[in-house]
Amino acid sequence: MIMNKAVRYDIRGKRILTRMDKYYLTDLGIGKIKNTGFKTEIGALLENVVYNELLVRGYEVYVGKTTKNEIDFVTVKDGKREYYQVAYLLATEEVIEREFGAYESVGDNYPKYVLSMDKFDFSREGIIHKNILDFLLDR
Repeated sequence: MIMNKAVRYDIRGKRILTRMDKYYLTDLGIGKIKNTGFKTEIGALLENVVYNELLVRGYEVYVGKTTKNEIDFVTVKDGKREYYQVAYLLATEEVIEREFGAYESVGDNYPKYVLSMDKFDFSREGIIHKNILDFLLDR
């Protein structure tokens, strides 16, 4: 399989949405072949890597939709849910607010993560920040 489809999940209504799916490559090298003249988007590559890792770990992976925001990944495994936001770097207050703010309207107490390449711990308000490399090595 060259690509996997992540369907949208309405977090508030707790149901699968039928439009606006996202696709992730199983091998990022394929994207490089077709993307020769464009700037590499590191954040998108990292999001793709995290998606593939979550699949390998046995999660069902969805793209989350709230009333105002999108959450990169909603995962389900053994009846337990987790949420993931992926960013290259939390370099500005605007990026920090976007990534952590995506969880504003998620009213449950399932684990919520923000993954980035930053080594400094930005965890706040019960949302766990992790370095992506540490996340990938943590099995």
